Amino acid sequence: MKLLILNSAATRKAFTLMDVMIAILVISVMFVSLYLGFSQGFGVIQVARENLRATQILQEQMETVRLYTLDQINDTNVVPRSFEAPFFPTGQTNGGLIYRGTIDVTPPPAGESYSADLRLVVVRVNWTSGSAPRQREMRTMVSRYGLHNYVF
Repeated sequence: MKLLILNSAATRKAFTLMDVMIAILVISVMFVSLYLGFSQGFGVIQVARENLRATQILQEQMETVRLYTLDQINDTNVVPRSFEAPFFPTGQTNGGLIYRGTIDVTPPPAGESYSADLRLVVVRVNWTSGSAPRQREMRTMVSRYGLHNYVF
């Protein structure tokens, strides 16, 4: 019977330099992907907050317009044609976004007999998010004998 003697250095297992480099590469790709995922997630949340604030501003202006008579809506002294609204997402009082808006009051696109008693009101809000300009708008029709007669 032949006795087999194994060399102790030959039986040891270890990682080679190539194994370590591949492991570092895989871990690096995973961390970069994780970082990009977090940064894009925070970016999406920021844009959603800005869009929500724009919608709130538009709704506020529309609720104000809803309570005016047609003569008041046509008067630029009563309903200003431009406005600004701040947005401070972190609770600070400076360094936030400024939403700039306009209110356009025009005759309706319809050529009906009652079009003299009707106005198209378009409220627009513009702001810059990072370096991207953004805009939202809402439209409504206001009639001479509309909802304001029932409120007051």
